[in-house]
Amino acid sequence: MKNQVYIRRVFYILSFTLLTGLAVSCGGKPTLKALLGKQTPYEKYVQSLRMAKLHQSGLGQAWLQAGTKVLQDSLLLPIPFEETGYFRAEKPIAFSYNFKAREGESIRIAAHLKAREEVKLFLDLFEVENGYPRKVKHLESADTATLQINYRVKEDLTYLVRLQPELLRSGSYTISISSQPSLGFPVQGKGNSAIQSVWGQARDNGARRHEGIDIFAPRGTPAIAATKGTVTRVDETPIGGKVVWLSDDAANQHLYYAHLDTQLVQSGQQVVPGQVLGLVGNTGNARTTAPHLHFGIYRFGRGAVDPYPFVYTPTQKALPLQINEAHLGKWARTSKKEVNVRLSPDKKAILLTTLDQNTALQIVGGNANWYRIQLPTGQEGYIQASYLESVQKPLKSLKIPVTTEILEEPFVDGTPIDQVKANSNVTVLANYSQYLLVKTDDGTLGWLLVV
Repeated sequence: MKNQVYIRRVFYILSFTLLTGLAVSCGGKPTLKALLGKQTPYEKYVQSLRMAKLHQSGLGQAWLQAGTKVLQDSLLLPIPFEETGYFRAEKPIAFSYNFKAREGESIRIAAHLKAREEVKLFLDLFEVENGYPRKVKHLESADTATLQINYRVKEDLTYLVRLQPELLRSGSYTISISSQPSLGFPVQGKGNSAIQSVWGQARDNGARRHEGIDIFAPRGTPAIAATKGTVTRVDETPIGGKVVWLSDDAANQHLYYAHLDTQLVQSGQQVVPGQVLGLVGNTGNARTTAPHLHFGIYRFGRGAVDPYPFVYTPTQKALPLQINEAHLGKWARTSKKEVNVRLSPDKKAILLTTLDQNTALQIVGGNANWYRIQLPTGQEGYIQASYLESVQKPLKSLKIPVTTEILEEPFVDGTPIDQVKANSNVTVLANYSQYLLVKTDDGTLGWLLVV
């Protein structure tokens, strides 16, 4: 209760200060719009905090630190992925999601917000550069109204999504990350199962490698434009047989169609996705094989790349949420001995740490039947939902022999938030290291050092 009153007071003060700091300048001074330029929504918000001098406040500093700290988080998630989480007004927080993606995939990131009042969420995508210390490069930002990012992957790397709410707001969110091919499938009526020869396989007794994929289909099946582009070459060669080259200028690449039975376009012709370029055959050095389309992609200035991620449609779907959403944002404790905390929501994922029974933690998110948890130290990870329980049912009642301070955090330098008088009772909910998570008679929740 005391914390809630304090938060409300701070909110009113900061809101007034922020509005004052955002007022349009006069007397020839630059306006906020001129100062912000082409900044991302996140950067604009940071700039507004600085202009209102809120970055010097404790809450402002905590918010900025949270946004920076998550860029170093290493929680790695498989995609497609969907998670529901919760953020509290009294604690500045940010969330990050790391995933691997391949060149040619189109990544879609979407967030949906549920809150009682209007809340700004900042959604940003970063590229994680190889090396140590970890460096990230900003790629895209979502509009705070739509909260969606669509990004065409240009390099096989790890990518990071940061989701952070504005100061002094509470709410829950659901974020989803999925991938789709960036190109259409180049053979009409066919799909993943028709790809029967992949990138890198040996050819001519190992003299060369297969720089493309083979898509098998009956002779005469239409080979179609996988994207909008310009036909740059229609030719016949000893290896490719009857070939068509399509320039995809928007993506800085050429698409190569080989072993055609018939070519139905001319050099210089503009085509649209799905337009027929030719018919599948087995011309060139494919005369002894069944009819198929050899499909290749050549990036400007780089040469051949694996076309598979460009056209493969993922069939796996994100697992439905199976956890109790009422637990999100609340304290919980481990219900079994030796509970494993994993890097991602998978039993085979990297083990981060093992917790004893009754260890206190906060539930910050949920994915399928896993909870995303945060320890008092700030470390995050995933625990199976069946290994956690609510702290609503106390472990025991404890009589305090001497007047003792209740701390906000379970550390030696923890901030005192209340005091329990000698011979008073507290309710013990969980523990962490040498501290007990307790609730006092007046409802204060905090930490008590075990002597």
